[in-house]
Amino acid sequence: MSRHALLRLLVALLVGTIFGFGLALSGMMNPARIAGFLDVASGRWDPSLMFVLGGAVIVAVPGVLLQRKMAKPVLDARFHLPEKTGIDARLVIGSAIFGIGWGLAGFCPGPALSALTTGLATVALFVCAMAAGMILQDRALQKVLP
Repeated sequence: MSRHALLRLLVALLVGTIFGFGLALSGMMNPARIAGFLDVASGRWDPSLMFVLGGAVIVAVPGVLLQRKMAKPVLDARFHLPEKTGIDARLVIGSAIFGIGWGLAGFCPGPALSALTTGLATVALFVCAMAAGMILQDRALQKVLP
């Protein structure tokens, strides 16, 4: 492995660790926290997710602005940005499925992977189901849907 590839791997590991630590510190690995945010009708609404998301935006905006000024990333030959920018049926349906799953399970991919560190069987089951759904979409549905 080249020094450049090793450095990229170490930076990715560091950034992922910081992200996971932030998710744990903010309580976002707890599905009850997500359910509390989404349950606005019970009188026990938990606004903490709004503050976590606001903090994420505060961190992301300067990063995006910096990225737009850079010719290329520090540890890669080019930026890997989405090529499709239009809103189509697949995007809307996928977003709806994501939102329904997030609301029902209280996990999205990042917190679910971070929550694997808890060793809970329910988390492992969720991550396996999430991975199966991603593989199914990638392999099977890509051939069926345009």
